[in-house]
Amino acid sequence: MPPQPRPGIMQIAAYVGGEGKLAGANRVIKLSSNEGALGPSPRAIAAYEAEKGEIHRYPDGGAGELRSAIASAFRLDASRVVCGAGSDDLLCLLTQAYGGIGTETIVTKHAFAMHPIYARYAGSTVVVAEERNLTADVDAILACVSPRTTLVMLANPNNPTGTMLPWSEVARLRQGLPESVLLVLDLAYAEYLEDPRGSEAVALVDGPGANVVMTRTFSKIYGLGGLRLGWAYAPASVADVLNRVRSPFNASRPAQAAAIAALADTAHVEASRAHNARWRPWLVNALATLGIPVHGREGNFVLADFAAAGRDASEADAVLRGRGIIVRAMGSYGLPGCLRITIGTEEEMAAVAEAIGSFMAGPVKERAHG
Repeated sequence: MPPQPRPGIMQIAAYVGGEGKLAGANRVIKLSSNEGALGPSPRAIAAYEAEKGEIHRYPDGGAGELRSAIASAFRLDASRVVCGAGSDDLLCLLTQAYGGIGTETIVTKHAFAMHPIYARYAGSTVVVAEERNLTADVDAILACVSPRTTLVMLANPNNPTGTMLPWSEVARLRQGLPESVLLVLDLAYAEYLEDPRGSEAVALVDGPGANVVMTRTFSKIYGLGGLRLGWAYAPASVADVLNRVRSPFNASRPAQAAAIAALADTAHVEASRAHNARWRPWLVNALATLGIPVHGREGNFVLADFAAAGRDASEADAVLRGRGIIVRAMGSYGLPGCLRITIGTEEEMAAVAEAIGSFMAGPVKERAHG
């Protein structure tokens, strides 16, 4: 018998990222991965290129300069910032360190797909809390807590639904959890909120109990998804645990340099925020005009509900793909009637609206029965 993985590993459905290529398409509009519409800061690109002569050198394993830059930008304690290869890296480390066989991790029904995957990888039993109107429900989460619960994972805003739990409700969740349960706040889209610092999340991390941690990423508004860089802000005890279990050089030299420059280029960040603030409502309105409702109000994407409009999302997806436009089908998230569409450039948004308008003007196909 060949080597066998740990029990439970083969029950994990591998994560499938957003597609980026279409066979036969001369030009592809990729709106499937919630990447920043304006791309990276020119200063970040210059900083990245400046590192090309040093890529034979190991990076600063502790990411000291980057942690200081993060702490300065978000008014945090640098000693409690931990960097990783994307916020996914840190989410994985948290499930490994605080989960495991015999424990339970609570996730919400339409959570980011990696939350349950990482929990299962750690050996934890995944407990799924029901949502209310595609939004996390504090009472449902608290009802799932048992003596075996060690982690609650909450994306706020949530991907793919675009919904957000009010911070007062997150605080109520924190208050209702035993102090032995770690509440992990995945804030990948925080920079698109009115308060990009995530002040209320920071207050929860800094509050009593030492059982709240938030994770952030450079993959969205900063446009550095290809460099894989994220960070966590945690109580000192949790930061200590993360530093014990993380890989020694989990943030590359070019990534650290680019991130420091990206943080300093506040004008580019604000331009990206302004772009999203303009074009997300524009796309929502364009879809509404066509009779297609959108769930949620946050993030740099929309969750368009074609089923609610009486149309087949897979047929809409096929029309978009036929025009070289790749969006994200939501069947794997239990939302087969929806498509998630990333906010792109003005030209890309116009192309999406035109393609969906053409689809909605076409005939409704009869569904087979039996």
